[in-house]
Amino acid sequence: MIELPTDLPADLAPLSWLLGVWEGTGVIDYEASDRHFEGEFAHRVSFSHDGGPFLNYSASAWLLGDASTPLVSEIGYWRLSRPAEDADAGPGLLPATAPPATRTVDDVESLRNDEGGFDIEASIVHSDGVSELYLGQVRGPRIDIATDAVIRTAGAKPYAAATRMYGLVEGHLLWAWDIAALGGELASHASARLARAE
Repeated sequence: MIELPTDLPADLAPLSWLLGVWEGTGVIDYEASDRHFEGEFAHRVSFSHDGGPFLNYSASAWLLGDASTPLVSEIGYWRLSRPAEDADAGPGLLPATAPPATRTVDDVESLRNDEGGFDIEASIVHSDGVSELYLGQVRGPRIDIATDAVIRTAGAKPYAAATRMYGLVEGHLLWAWDIAALGGELASHASARLARAE
């Protein structure tokens, strides 16, 4: 049974089942540039919060085998999509221009979309020079997101688009990640099954 914190901002209620540290293994299976990439990897994912209306995200992975080979790591932020208000800080280090407002369950419920879920945004930065902005939705214990924008540094490898799916199934976090990289079309790339470690 998953215990959810009672001190979360209301905006995090639809994403609260992600909170914690998750560990497990997965498989890579992707073909691009006349190469076939495959293998098993270990994966550690963390979703946390620091009182703001967003989740902090970090993930690291490494190939399993004779010598553990580190793979790209990621950091980012996940949140419900909603217009910024005067009570919100930003952009940059600009403070809020109105007193803090405590958002309620009713405020969050008003964000429910026509499909019965909540629109979400995830900003993810990879250690290899790729940054992604994902848009999608959370519906109960399932998240489906797709890149709306991908930015690469001049030295990063070609990477054009991605989709991700996360689901809570029998207490495990399952995810699948499709990518369009190295000149290839959007295709299945990796998937994993993770158990709560903390």
